[in-house]
Amino acid sequence: MVTDTPFSLSGKRVWVAGHRGMVGSALVRRLAAEDCEVVTVGRATVDLTRQAEVEAWMEEVRPDAVFLAAAKVGGILANATYAADFIYDNMMIEANIIHGAYRAGVKKLMFLGSSCIYPKLADQPMREDALLTGPLEPTNQWYAVAKIAGIKLCQAYREQHGCDFISAMPTNLYGPGDNFDLVTSHVAAALMVKIHRAKVAGAESVEIWGTGSPLREFLHVDDLADALVFLMERYSNADHVNVGSGTEISIKDLAHLLARVIGYEGGFHFDASKPDGTPRKLMDSSRLAAMGWSAARPPEAGFADAYAWYVANAAESANG
Repeated sequence: MVTDTPFSLSGKRVWVAGHRGMVGSALVRRLAAEDCEVVTVGRATVDLTRQAEVEAWMEEVRPDAVFLAAAKVGGILANATYAADFIYDNMMIEANIIHGAYRAGVKKLMFLGSSCIYPKLADQPMREDALLTGPLEPTNQWYAVAKIAGIKLCQAYREQHGCDFISAMPTNLYGPGDNFDLVTSHVAAALMVKIHRAKVAGAESVEIWGTGSPLREFLHVDDLADALVFLMERYSNADHVNVGSGTEISIKDLAHLLARVIGYEGGFHFDASKPDGTPRKLMDSSRLAAMGWSAARPPEAGFADAYAWYVANAAESANG
């Protein structure tokens, strides 16, 4: 629900945990427009998986609000190879920060989850109440279980201690700070890299796995940051909130959109012998929309911004 007494960030000390990551850095950019003091800490100073270090730092700094965007992340291969690391590190990070926030008297905390918390076969679009209604996708279950535990931690501290801790679940993200490693990146970033390289090489065609028919939803990370600030200031409830663009696009249409943005004039070969994956993956963000928030960036403008950042910051270092 939208709270009757908004939580103003003005004059507050705000800790962005995970400030070097894609979401954390977007939050730091967004919070620059607020009248607040943003505080961060690097892993060389505080290991977030160590309770004593986290609590000591929080007691010293005494943040008023916390955006918990810190996490160990990775693709299917990393999840399969480092299953114990993914569940342990993420559970320790969130447990230490959430408990530390309670002990340090933090006034408000937002926990960031992921759409992978929902069952593998959840109805589409995925509503918040689909949580824990079926088996998870096995390839990222370790990460998903840790994120579900984070939601439940926030709910438990709210119920037992009256803490104003909330949770938000973003859809697929793109934009500045994305992972452009072709081995571990997600579909939007991977397509951007492949099409950029095809343009530079003058290639006539780009091969894409599958038929191109699956539908996916994408949200610019700076739009996500704006939504998170909106929720931090206006939302107070135990239930988590989906954060999506509400717009879905086929992989084929995404490829053509990126070709326009990048200036690639070649064609595409969709290899139907390769798997398509889930036919449709869309989050139901109607709860957030009813509060009055919507994404500001249309897909073409958003991906143009993402591509400009990629060219300026990551094009030469992306593997291949």
